[in-house]
Amino acid sequence: MAPSSEGMVGISVGMERSCGALLNKLKHIREEIGESEAEKEQMLVEIERECLEIYKRKVDEASKAKARLHQSVTAKEAEIAALVASLGEHTVYSMKDKKPASLKEQLASVTPILENLRIKKEERIKNFADVRLQIEKIHAEIREHEHQHDATTSLAIVDEHDLSMRKLNEYHEQLRALQKEKSDRLHKVLEYVNEVHSLCGVLGLDFRKIVVEVHPSLHETSPGQSTNISNKTLEGLALAILKLKAEKKIQLQKLRETMESLFELWKLMGSPEQERKHFERLACILESPEHEITHSGLLSHKTIEQAEVEVNKLTKLKASKMKELVLKRRLELEEECRRAHIEPDTSTATEKTAALIDSGLVDPSELLANIEAQIVKVKEESRSRKEILDRISKWLAVCEEESWLEQYNQDENRYNGGRGGHMNLKRAEKARIATIKIPALVDNLISKTFTWENEKNKPFLYDGVRLISMLEEYKLTRQQKEEEKRRHRDQKKLQTLLLAEKEAAVFGSKPFPKRSNSLNRKPSGYGFNGKGNGFMTPVPRRLSAGSATPELLIPRSYSDRHSGCFKEMRRLSTTPLNFIVPPKDDSLSPFTSISGSESESPTLN
Repeated sequence: MAPSSEGMVGISVGMERSCGALLNKLKHIREEIGESEAEKEQMLVEIERECLEIYKRKVDEASKAKARLHQSVTAKEAEIAALVASLGEHTVYSMKDKKPASLKEQLASVTPILENLRIKKEERIKNFADVRLQIEKIHAEIREHEHQHDATTSLAIVDEHDLSMRKLNEYHEQLRALQKEKSDRLHKVLEYVNEVHSLCGVLGLDFRKIVVEVHPSLHETSPGQSTNISNKTLEGLALAILKLKAEKKIQLQKLRETMESLFELWKLMGSPEQERKHFERLACILESPEHEITHSGLLSHKTIEQAEVEVNKLTKLKASKMKELVLKRRLELEEECRRAHIEPDTSTATEKTAALIDSGLVDPSELLANIEAQIVKVKEESRSRKEILDRISKWLAVCEEESWLEQYNQDENRYNGGRGGHMNLKRAEKARIATIKIPALVDNLISKTFTWENEKNKPFLYDGVRLISMLEEYKLTRQQKEEEKRRHRDQKKLQTLLLAEKEAAVFGSKPFPKRSNSLNRKPSGYGFNGKGNGFMTPVPRRLSAGSATPELLIPRSYSDRHSGCFKEMRRLSTTPLNFIVPPKDDSLSPFTSISGSESESPTLN
């Protein structure tokens, strides 16, 4: 602690007394020595000079000490100001407000502040270094670990001019963004790796070999190595996936074609289920979409080779049985044509095909392919003919009912209460109702056929004959029959009148003519069509031997006898319809039961 003013005065008084006492003692000694006054004066001057030098030296030393203290205080205050600016500490440590009494007090006050700021600076530098180390590490991972050691070395050089929290927060934000990017990249890499693994499993490829070619860290990582997430790795994985998908598509198409060939050969050769069982797992791929095909090894080269071996085996077997296969497919073609009532192509007829194969002039495979194409063509045309064929079947069914009704009306015992009589009555009533609709049914069928012919630009052939011609011929035949029946009724009426006049001339009277049963009876519901004509609408056949009247018949089975029915119809259109005059007894006339307008139910006793 520095001495006070009073203490300094006390020290000065004490020194003056001591110096005076010493000076008197020195004078006394000099006097004893016998020195002169001049020598005494010179001695005092020397003493004074030496004292001044000592004072001057002490003052200089004190001045230097003061300067050093002032410089130290100033330096520390400057360092504090720099640290405050660098750290962004807005709490200003002002020295002017405190105004300390001495330099030592100033130095004592700034020293702890400076030490505290230095500690903060070291901690801040460490924080900056840690954050920047993480940033540079993630940057290095994204940049394929390029110059990682140089980046680590550069972290030691931190910009100490800006160590503020604002700058540190900016680094933290940058670090968080990089960490998110790293997480996204890692997730993307794992997603790509899983997809590569799935594709390799389906294709039967070595997963490790493919990912190691992209980057070794994708398969195995050492303790100090992380999974590579660089752009190059992502691009490599994406390219590998594209190649694997392209290969998967090629393999899938190849396997589908092979399996289709295999199925065709199985069907063609009639292979048993036991031989097909081995390839049941492959059958699912023909119907499954591409993204659902994930079975391990399903599209591997080994699997496809197995299917190709089976195809080659069946192809060789097919070659040895080609004649049998061609004839078998020809029978299938004929069956398809029979169902569609289409005439099969005669160029591949069974006899001709067998002769061609035996002669060796034609390749059996070409014949088989030709027949296969014909089958496809017939099936396609059959679909377009289905509506008309259904109407033809309906028409033929009604014609069959009409023929049955005609035979039923000719049965004299049809009203007897025999077994099943009521069922026949119901059927007859339904047959009469259906028969009335035949003309409209035929007209509608002709209209539909014309429409089909206009659309297809070709005639509609039914078992080789144009359907329109058949239907027109049927209508003409039906019209001719109606005229014959009308003429027959008129002839019967004339005969009745002639008989009545003859009886009147013989007996001299003119009795009321007895009306025949056919004219006297009320019309039966079984024969009328609602318009008074009462004619059946049959499909005609050839005349029966020994009969003078034409018999009408429909096919008994209109699934396979339609063509015969139409041939009989065409013959009938060129055969004259001759009728014999019936006997006098109208009840015995065959037309009283055929014509619904002339017949009635007998009286039940």
